[in-house]
Amino acid sequence: MTDEQMLAAEITPEPLYLARRRFLKWGAAAASMLATGVAYRRLNRVGAMSVDTDRIADYVPAAESSLKSGYRVDETKTPIEQVANYNNFYEFTTDKEAVSSVAKNFVSTPWQLTVDGMVHKPGTFDVRELMADFRLEERIYRMRCVEAWSMVIPWIGFPLAKLIERVEPMSTARFVAFESLNDPERMPGQRKAVLDWPYVEGLRLDEAMHPLTILALGLYGRILPPQNGAPIRLVVPWKYGFKGIKSIVRISVVAAQPPTTWNRQAPREYGFFANVNPEVPHPRWSQATEQRLGEAGRRATLPFNGYADQVAHLYQDLDLHVNF
Repeated sequence: MTDEQMLAAEITPEPLYLARRRFLKWGAAAASMLATGVAYRRLNRVGAMSVDTDRIADYVPAAESSLKSGYRVDETKTPIEQVANYNNFYEFTTDKEAVSSVAKNFVSTPWQLTVDGMVHKPGTFDVRELMADFRLEERIYRMRCVEAWSMVIPWIGFPLAKLIERVEPMSTARFVAFESLNDPERMPGQRKAVLDWPYVEGLRLDEAMHPLTILALGLYGRILPPQNGAPIRLVVPWKYGFKGIKSIVRISVVAAQPPTTWNRQAPREYGFFANVNPEVPHPRWSQATEQRLGEAGRRATLPFNGYADQVAHLYQDLDLHVNF
């Protein structure tokens, strides 16, 4: 697959692209319209939404000393306007450039998060109370989409491990399952059977407890905007972006590997682990390079999205060429 074809796959919603490729062959004219320069200019189109959520007053900024731990990357941050106006959030729309507009009136307060399953102290928590209970930290992470575009985002949140420790998982627990809000009245994209709603995701327990894994409640010093997963979302920086489930309402600690939305939708194309791996191509495009939003040209994709020093040991017993 050529770079132009890959870009077509990148910015076309998954279900539409699968349907089109059955009937159409991408010509040179269509491919050129989807070239990097055009995609970049569309990110700065008239009508892009600004971010006007409240500022978060009390959080610990990412320090230079956190470079080695992986909590911060020494790379140019993607402008907030692009982070807020280029999103995959099918609960609202399959058009990643329209999510911010469709989601602008989504109200995410108050919000209850249930944590249950194989735990000794299950509970339902108000998200605003969690913001007060846990020390919020800034983490400047790379974000790599499976569609081969990427960003650098300064998230604000707290380690998922802190919440799991609070509910005291049982010794036989092995996985953590996540469930997003299912409300077609508030999320109009759910009125269409694009995916099997609600969106669900999962991690192994050791992945969930890793210090890089966070629950994000904000970005760029502000409360998380609706289009980015308000009020609370998962961020696992060494995995492809579709693992980062948004608008979470339930977290369940379980014994068996839970189903996940994209693995269930297209198991040949989207695995449970979904670790960023430039050596394992997607069935329809290469993963060796990526388009960093805001940059001209493509850059090489890093194993585990650049976090190999922190997480590669978790998978030493797996064949990563099989466990995509």
